[in-house]
Amino acid sequence: MRLFVAIALPDDVAQSLTVLQAGVPGARWQTRDQLHLTLRFIGEVDGRDAAVIDDALASTSAPAFSGELKGVGAFGGKHPRALWAGVIANEALHCLQRKIESALQRIGLEADGRKYTPHVTLAKLKGTQTGRVIDFLADHALYASSPFTVENFILYSSHLTANGSFYRAEKSYRLG
Repeated sequence: MRLFVAIALPDDVAQSLTVLQAGVPGARWQTRDQLHLTLRFIGEVDGRDAAVIDDALASTSAPAFSGELKGVGAFGGKHPRALWAGVIANEALHCLQRKIESALQRIGLEADGRKYTPHVTLAKLKGTQTGRVIDFLADHALYASSPFTVENFILYSSHLTANGSFYRAEKSYRLG
């Protein structure tokens, strides 16, 4: 079982992102069901470990908060591999992410070695012309979503298919 922890996006925010998804030939755009704000990628685990992870996440306590997406970017530098929408700096989000990371480390998962960069992946890229990516970034630099309330976070399973990943919400954890 391949797991990750994320925040689901409200329909109006997801809709505002799907409107951006065009103009980059070769991009594999994320579907509505794939749009989320990742808090922690966990990876492959067995059923017993999944139950321990569920217990650890259930004991994570944090207040509900407001979030907002702003701007777009690309990972990969001169060879872009993904397009994303950014998140306005938010201490409550970072606090939640740190608490989740800490809870998972306490049960024996290795620390995520990457610096947490909150974002919503819009597309995966492979062999895409850099000029088209630059045009996309310039065209959507002023993107901003409406504010939304984050009242829970979710443990998702990821299932790889020929058409990309399919995500299923396994458990939701209430904030507040």
